[in-house]
Amino acid sequence: MQQANTKERIILGIDPGTAVMGYGLVKETGPKIELIALGVVKMNVADDHMLKLQRIFEKTVALIDNYHPDCLAIEAPFYGKNIQVMLKLGRAQGVAMAAALSRNVEITEYAPRKIKQSITGNGNATKEQVAAMLQSLLKFTETPDFLDATDGLAVAVCHSFQRISTGSKSGSGSKKSYSGWDTFVKDNAKRIVK
Repeated sequence: MQQANTKERIILGIDPGTAVMGYGLVKETGPKIELIALGVVKMNVADDHMLKLQRIFEKTVALIDNYHPDCLAIEAPFYGKNIQVMLKLGRAQGVAMAAALSRNVEITEYAPRKIKQSITGNGNATKEQVAAMLQSLLKFTETPDFLDATDGLAVAVCHSFQRISTGSKSGSGSKKSYSGWDTFVKDNAKRIVK
């Protein structure tokens, strides 16, 4: 009989974009997380917006069909001053979500600040800081499209951290908080893949 703490789950993380869509896949085995894949889907700049949306849909479906994730974690569009950019990002996110729904994959959305906070302990962290923390946590080396790919991976790892941190229900319902990444790593050494 398989115990609850050794249950496996595959998480697909997507950072939607109209020029580049970053993605990452991780496998949870109990409290451990390991990298399965990360990469980008580049949009042809000559394509109109509808063709880009079609590519996002098709590539998301292909990732789901190839890796069979249990869930999709996706970055929410950020609130910027340019409403046209926000609208296009929202469409890109919606199309990726529709692809997951077409395969009955559960979806969770995270704000960019929440993702950065979860990975680095700082909601204002740079893409480079997030990438460095993910490299350290999951032991991988740089790829050519590193930051776009790690943005997608960060969403998947953020989703994993939410389940792990709230998974142990004590009678008080309290959740341990950490003052920084060093404290978290010290208290969670068994989760680090070496």
